Amino acid sequence: MLASPAILDTAIDNAGPSNADVVALDRANVFHSWSAQKSLNPLAIAGGSGSTVWDHDGNTFLDFSSQLVNTNIGHQHPKVIAAIAQQATSLATVAPAHANHVRATAAAKILSHAPATMDKVFFTNGGADANENAIRMARLHTGRDKVISCYRSYHGNTGAAIAATGDWRRIPNEYSRGHIHVFGPYLYRSEFWAETPEQETERALHHLRRVLQAEGPQSVAAVLLETVPGTAGILVPTPGYLQGVRALCDEYGIMMILDEVMAGFGRTGDWFAFDAFDVTPDLITFAKGVNSGYIPVGGVIISGDIAATFDACVFPGGLTYSGHPIAAASIVASIEAFEEEDIVGNAARIGRDHLEPGLQALAEKHDVIGDVRGRGVFWALELVQDRSTRTPVTADYMGRLKAELFGRGLLPFIAENRIHVVPPAVVTAEEVAQALAIYNQALSAVSI
Repeated sequence: MLASPAILDTAIDNAGPSNADVVALDRANVFHSWSAQKSLNPLAIAGGSGSTVWDHDGNTFLDFSSQLVNTNIGHQHPKVIAAIAQQATSLATVAPAHANHVRATAAAKILSHAPATMDKVFFTNGGADANENAIRMARLHTGRDKVISCYRSYHGNTGAAIAATGDWRRIPNEYSRGHIHVFGPYLYRSEFWAETPEQETERALHHLRRVLQAEGPQSVAAVLLETVPGTAGILVPTPGYLQGVRALCDEYGIMMILDEVMAGFGRTGDWFAFDAFDVTPDLITFAKGVNSGYIPVGGVIISGDIAATFDACVFPGGLTYSGHPIAAASIVASIEAFEEEDIVGNAARIGRDHLEPGLQALAEKHDVIGDVRGRGVFWALELVQDRSTRTPVTADYMGRLKAELFGRGLLPFIAENRIHVVPPAVVTAEEVAQALAIYNQALSAVSI
């Protein structure tokens, strides 16, 4: 493990619980998501600061998972913590029907970084219900029903959001209607026999057009895409793909929803990931990085045209905690800190000057790395048994690799045959260098 930093001298109470105490209490009482309960052995995290977390026994870890790729501003940012505490002392909760200054300010702050065509913000409790309500808005605005999304995607674990999801988690949860899936661009494992980015874009767009035509474009309300699919593999879209989707949506009167829950608010080195792709959606969903998950919150950024649909027509949706004032205060403080500290710029520089060259150097040393891709502080290493066949490494290999990373003091994000390199956007060059050394050691220690 990493040596305990000085902050642990005050952060850890030696009379407090041990890791074993916390895990035993957890295992006796907590039902964990996406898990077979009997096989769990969770890490007991006691505290964190910036890009570091620590457990109850004094071991520290570089958090290169950002938890669930959400602590963009790092752990325990003092400005955000202070805003939460201050709001809690003045007004801890308020119904969404009332006007509230901090909620309105949070919406204005978000809109200040969104395209000029965006008019309003609808707050939710997280990313899944953000996607849920974006789908609802698109259906009501267009009078159509179907939603097209990608097989390689994750949009959340509520009714329509999980049905829109493409991965295995959709299959036991398909209770929502009108969802169709397509393959998006993924040149490393192309579904379209493409050999160049240009071919991948052209053929993926042709595939989407043909599905639209076969489904009847007049029945399609929205195309819902993660701007950069995250859990599915940090699949940076090939050049021209998102613009091509926008053109197809315009041609057929379909709403374009971009899911920025994971990719937004600095993760890719831009305020929104789509800023780098010269495209403007009709609806934008967000959560995670908007306040780094300090308080549960998400939302939908709504274009003027769609917002106007509900000027005289009631929007049939709402949440008791929509725009919760403590969550809103955390958003305001987080965005102000991003602006004042140039955190988005830091993510871009770290990606360009440190993560990309460092990860490419790892690929040159380790044949198990088949592909390196990403932007900002949003990267993936795809691991293969053989570069020529691109056969993925086994689950056993990934388990052993995860243990090696963890044992060397790095908290990784592991998905299928990939390491997702996703530190907070406040990560320093020195921390990246330390992490790269750990990745190198772990990859050297584990054989296929």
